[in-house]
Amino acid sequence: MDVAPGAPHRNLCTDCGVSRTSQPKRCSSACQFIAPRYPQLEQQAHGRAAHPHNEAHFGVLEAMHQAWLQPPQPGAQWSGLATTLAQRLLEQGRVSAVLTMQPHPDDPWRPQPVLVTRAQDMAQCRGMRMGYAPLLQLLEPALAQGHTRLAVIGIPCQIYALRALQPTLNLQALYTIGTPCSDNTTTENFHQFLARIEPQPEQVTYLEFCPDYHVELRYRSGRVRRVPFLQLPLADLPDDFFPTTCRTCVDYTNRLADITVGYMGGSGQQWVLVRNARGADMLGQLGQAVQLTPPRSSGRRGGSVRGFVANTRRAAGGLPLRRMPQWLRPLVAWLMPKIGPKGLEFARARVEMKAAETVLHLRRTHAARIPRMVPAHVWQVLKPYGIKPLEAERAPTPPPPAPPA
Repeated sequence: MDVAPGAPHRNLCTDCGVSRTSQPKRCSSACQFIAPRYPQLEQQAHGRAAHPHNEAHFGVLEAMHQAWLQPPQPGAQWSGLATTLAQRLLEQGRVSAVLTMQPHPDDPWRPQPVLVTRAQDMAQCRGMRMGYAPLLQLLEPALAQGHTRLAVIGIPCQIYALRALQPTLNLQALYTIGTPCSDNTTTENFHQFLARIEPQPEQVTYLEFCPDYHVELRYRSGRVRRVPFLQLPLADLPDDFFPTTCRTCVDYTNRLADITVGYMGGSGQQWVLVRNARGADMLGQLGQAVQLTPPRSSGRRGGSVRGFVANTRRAAGGLPLRRMPQWLRPLVAWLMPKIGPKGLEFARARVEMKAAETVLHLRRTHAARIPRMVPAHVWQVLKPYGIKPLEAERAPTPPPPAPPA
């Protein structure tokens, strides 16, 4: 089923697809950007809420690994783990359909929601897409076709909405495979960014932000190019390049998925967060096809996060960013992979940076929304940096239960 491209019509919408269903008013209770209910939905999805201290960064955890498929799948962004998990569910008959993304026929970078019913067709869904994609619009067609055993591969705002709707869907089984996300934009904006770093963007077939502080580009010719983060023109992007939602995302690690497959804490391999028994079972079904090792961690994140917070505060105050001199950038780009935070320390740094951006951006643009939009785990990870809720920013205390009649 083809879905019309384009940006959402509201500034607090990532077009997860719920607004395109027959009951668009469900957005008011299903959207993570209106009044998120992470503890309640974690209890529903995982059987318990995240520990307020030990699991504030990454969410509920049963196990955590570095992982790599052997051999890696052709066309995959990393090794192909996420699509292979879904493929195995179809092969074993555990689900009859998978909701996920494939490249749009007119633009390989544009995501197109798709309902996959044959295991071999998951190969067409490998690789990264960039742009809004109303994945959950396909829930109603899937149910109408009799698919009551589903798997869904989605980013956090999609999985959150799915969990919020799950009690009403009458599904016999639901498996959720999450990928991390913090910053999305339109496909058109992505093309503009790619053109800023590559004079022949049409030749690029692959782009990935890697945990060694480089972006890797691959080309049709087979050439590979790696660009240090510091050489990216991120500070030159227009203010509206990223939408309000992505600048205020409180769920980088996809806390409500059964299993999260990403890269941030992977030290060059995929990073897998198993959150419940369904996630453990999905990973276990791959057997020896997946190589698992303990995650690593090194370096210290505090200085990097504090520098990010200071620069974000300056931007929020309308002051010019402190830009590093051009002559110094090559030296710092060489040093960062050697002395910067790596593995889980890199992942924690990124989560803390995202949390800081959320609060500082909302204070500047939507201060009245903070009590509803910022859950407790965001404030928890920001404590070391002195960012605390102001009195007007505290979530309202729920009323006491009514006395029995």
